[in-house]
Amino acid sequence: MRLFIAIEIPDELKKKISCLHVDIPGARWVPAEQIHLTLAFLGEVEEGAVELLKTELALIHSPEFKLCFSGTGCFPGRHRPRVLWIGVEPHPHLKKLAAMVREAVLACGIPQEERPFSPHITLARLKFPASRESGAFLDQPEKPKFTPFRVREFTLFQSRLTSQGAVHIPIRNFTLPPSGVSCER
Repeated sequence: MRLFIAIEIPDELKKKISCLHVDIPGARWVPAEQIHLTLAFLGEVEEGAVELLKTELALIHSPEFKLCFSGTGCFPGRHRPRVLWIGVEPHPHLKKLAAMVREAVLACGIPQEERPFSPHITLARLKFPASRESGAFLDQPEKPKFTPFRVREFTLFQSRLTSQGAVHIPIRNFTLPPSGVSCER
């Protein structure tokens, strides 16, 4: 099974975020219904490991928090962009949650990338680096303000590849206990 762990974005916010879409040749924009914040991409995982993974993820205790947005950007850089994204404030509880998810995944023997967690929501992947064209996305004069939302859970997803693209299927949600913490660090 091809798996990842993510924070779901509320539907009304997904629609607003998808309005950042601009015409860039070779860009594959994430469909609005699939917009999410990835905590960990696991790749192919044997079905036997999924139950252990669910058990480890259920042991995570991190309080709920507000997710706040912080502008747009691209990876690896503006001169050769391959991924366009909207940034997320690096809230301490978000960082802690990502670290605990990583520990749970590693405890199941599932390898993880070494690079540090960089909170963002991928909006498009570029087939060819298009620095001039991606400027239309990065330099939008009227960037919308997105309302922060309270993160109350994270989800283990299966990503099933089809001829029409990936289909994300929730396997299990994991609830975060209430907290009175705001976006401020």
